[in-house]
Amino acid sequence: MWRNLSWPKPLQVSRDVMFNCPYCEFNGRRSELHNHLAESHADTLSSRVDEYTGHTFYIVTCPVCGASYEQVTKKARRDPNFAREYEYEIRLVVFDLLLYHLQGEHGTGTP
Repeated sequence: MWRNLSWPKPLQVSRDVMFNCPYCEFNGRRSELHNHLAESHADTLSSRVDEYTGHTFYIVTCPVCGASYEQVTKKARRDPNFAREYEYEIRLVVFDLLLYHLQGEHGTGTP
């Protein structure tokens, strides 16, 4: 049986690894920190609307190094209630960008 060993392996995170919140003293597993960020630190996100396309971009900035990441929400242009209706889910997506950045660039969550 042939196996393709060149496929990229997903980022593995042990269930026992604890993450520290970059904004406060909270400590928990990745999923717990993910929810904590979306619930408690929405004020750290910003947004902008592209003048040309009308798309709304949500922006998260790394509190460690200042790198910024944007996530577009195309549906917000067609439906003004979309951002309000899915506010929590949008925050989860944007904070996921921050968590991947913290893991990859700053070694957060490594045992």
